[in-house]
Amino acid sequence: MSHPEQHRGRRRPRLDRPALVALLFGLAGVVYRLVLTLFTVPVSNSDEATFGLAALHIARGREHPVFLYGQHYMGMLESYLAAPLVAVAGPSWPVLRLPMLALYAVFLYLIHRLTRRLCTPWFAAFVVGLLALGPERVVRDQLTVVGGRPEVKPAVLLMLLITVGLAAGTVHRRRLAVGLFGLLVGLAVWSDWLILPYLAVAGLALVWAVRRELLGWSGLLLVAGVVVGVAPMIVDNLRAGPGDDSLTVFREVSTKAGPQPPWSDRIRGGLLEGVPLAHGLCPVDGCGRWQQWFGVLYPVLLVAGAALAALAYRRAAGAPRGDRVGPVVQLALIAGAALTLLSYVRSPLAATSPLDNARYLSVLQLSLPAVLWPLWVAALTAWRGTSSVLGRFTGALSAAVLAALTVTTLVVTVLFAATGTAASRTEERQARELAAALRADGPHEVYGDYWTCNRLIFNTDESVTCGVLDGDLSPGQNRYRPYWRQVGRAERPGYVVAVDSPMDRRLRRLLADRADASPVREVGGYRVYHPDTPVRPWR
Repeated sequence: MSHPEQHRGRRRPRLDRPALVALLFGLAGVVYRLVLTLFTVPVSNSDEATFGLAALHIARGREHPVFLYGQHYMGMLESYLAAPLVAVAGPSWPVLRLPMLALYAVFLYLIHRLTRRLCTPWFAAFVVGLLALGPERVVRDQLTVVGGRPEVKPAVLLMLLITVGLAAGTVHRRRLAVGLFGLLVGLAVWSDWLILPYLAVAGLALVWAVRRELLGWSGLLLVAGVVVGVAPMIVDNLRAGPGDDSLTVFREVSTKAGPQPPWSDRIRGGLLEGVPLAHGLCPVDGCGRWQQWFGVLYPVLLVAGAALAALAYRRAAGAPRGDRVGPVVQLALIAGAALTLLSYVRSPLAATSPLDNARYLSVLQLSLPAVLWPLWVAALTAWRGTSSVLGRFTGALSAAVLAALTVTTLVVTVLFAATGTAASRTEERQARELAAALRADGPHEVYGDYWTCNRLIFNTDESVTCGVLDGDLSPGQNRYRPYWRQVGRAERPGYVVAVDSPMDRRLRRLLADRADASPVREVGGYRVYHPDTPVRPWR
């Protein structure tokens, strides 16, 4: 912990050795991600560009969206955070991602503070060291602006720290702290519903800590904070038409028609692919069998963590509430992880597309201290020589697991940093080449596929407008309808298609003998068609 040091009449904090190590780990993690941010790694896409365009519209006072364009359940807090920077520096991917980098730094600081309060200083430094590492799947969730997860994780940690402080009596403005807790809950609900399991257990921990106070002004401030935080969502849902409310839309996108995969496949996809990917043990293209061991071990660690926390709570029976809040918060973290994992494996996507959907388990990082704490305790007990032969064997095995976890994450991170960024940088360069060519020479109203359009619009600061088409040249997912209408009014729109893609082949068939006669050029892996007369087969 930090010790005060007298210096010229003032008391200045001095970091102890574990805190200094944690600080160095944290700085390394932030600098590593800053370099990735400056090089736009991981690669940008049109989902992220939609948030960027919303930030641009907010900065210019044109729009004040509540939900992601074309949706009614993904909050736009990240766009509002980026809007001031976009207003000053203009649209670019590093500018858009800088608030996410700041949120990651806040996440590291808060999880270090919470882990020190619940466990030990050196274990807190170890947790920060693990979280400082990050292959592509992990840093994609932390740095890209695609909604929800970068902001809700610090929110939950701050809620739990408030709970610990209230129980220990170290928070002086208790009512305001409870109100802040409610505000964080409301903002998290508006931002991303995937965090609901953690919000539920954090709320139960708060009720345990200050249940009597919640019957008075603190309870009213808690409710008021929640209402203020979630107010944008409430107002939007009151204005929404039938079937456009958040709950209905979220239920529709979460429910897939057709036969449901068996539970065995969903559990296998969730544990053996999702859990290792979410914790940085695998490259983005999937886990080898030697990397799936942590997924097998994860339920065992959840049970062990819950048992250890329950035992600590029982031993503290009769002690002041501040001495018992640690096990309560640990149980909350274990329960949050278990509920999140259960919610994930209920979805058919856990079986049918585990690689693409492992991002929904990134919030499990919140529970890393509680999950790994039994291993640390067993290893430390054996190292001190205070356990039996069985205890020493268990401790040695636990130390080996912690070492394997660290080495695996480090190796995958180094491989990504050394060899896994080239493809992202190439794709990003091609996207910039396309944007520069169209911005300079036109056409400025074009049609393209979903993964081309909004990224192209963002890269050109809206000087090029793009309407989304599917592969068969029918109207596609146009999140922001004004773009589609603007291209639809163009007398001579262009077409931007990936070379030899289904859309490219379909367009050439429709153009027939005009395909070679109409202006065509290739830029950055794309073909840009600009026929004399528009091709709109859906009309």
